[in-house]
Amino acid sequence: MDARSRLSRAIGTPVLFCRHANRLYHRRLGLRRCNAGGVDPFDADWDNLLVLDACRYDMFERRADLPGRLERRESRASTTVEFLRANVDGRDLADTVYVTANPQLHQHRESIEARFAAVVDVWRDDGWSDEHGTVLPETVTERALRAAEEHPNKRLVVHYMQPHYPFVGADADFDGGDFTDAEADEENVWVQLLQGRLDADRSDIWECYDANLDRALPHVEEAMRELGGKTVVTADHGNMVGERAFPIPFREWGHPRGVYTPELVDVPWLVYEDGPRRAISESTPGERDAAADDVVAERLRDLGYAE
Repeated sequence: MDARSRLSRAIGTPVLFCRHANRLYHRRLGLRRCNAGGVDPFDADWDNLLVLDACRYDMFERRADLPGRLERRESRASTTVEFLRANVDGRDLADTVYVTANPQLHQHRESIEARFAAVVDVWRDDGWSDEHGTVLPETVTERALRAAEEHPNKRLVVHYMQPHYPFVGADADFDGGDFTDAEADEENVWVQLLQGRLDADRSDIWECYDANLDRALPHVEEAMRELGGKTVVTADHGNMVGERAFPIPFREWGHPRGVYTPELVDVPWLVYEDGPRRAISESTPGERDAAADDVVAERLRDLGYAE
């Protein structure tokens, strides 16, 4: 959907118009392409950067019992695409391998120039769970450990899909549909909540959201302990669960692009050191295999990215 179509839809739907107006405020009428107050995670010192998709700082602080030192950081982004554009686009990352469960880098490969030493698209083929409509965290950890063996002198970015929708760690039904079913509706569940088409209590939604993070944490901890060196656990962005947006104070859901409330940009930064540091060297970026457009589109719909 192009910018004109988005604006037309927003004008015809009051709550989407309010969201669009808030975006104009946070992006200073388009003068900012990302959250100017956010930090660049790639400038930090680490051997492994484990990225939890859509994981709020307060959520992580409550649920995660992982070794290391936890801090609060501010992300540059409120969506994965924004995160990639703000931190990866046009950058020389020939010393880094990107292992990802999220198809967004591939989907936007024409507009995001990512110069990684290698990209491991876990969402392809046998890495994808048809049953759950996502990539499971144990699969991501397994591929990350394999990548570390194949690239022993590279920094490693490991992008987990959880706690992002679909919710594989909980079992809950709400009026209007199964909140855990990625096939239930092409519009993502947050849009249904935003528009009042899904009848659900916030506490029930939080239970599903928390359970999705809980489902991932043991596998994140396994990666922390097995990869060795200096590991940082963070998130690309957060998520709103019915809190009031700003400056127009309607109840917001999900993670709309270009809106930088604390719920959307406050992310965890957990530092864990275990054993000797990795000796890092650069290499020439390899060629990436193309994936069929219909496969990528289907993956994104299952993950709730359909607009």
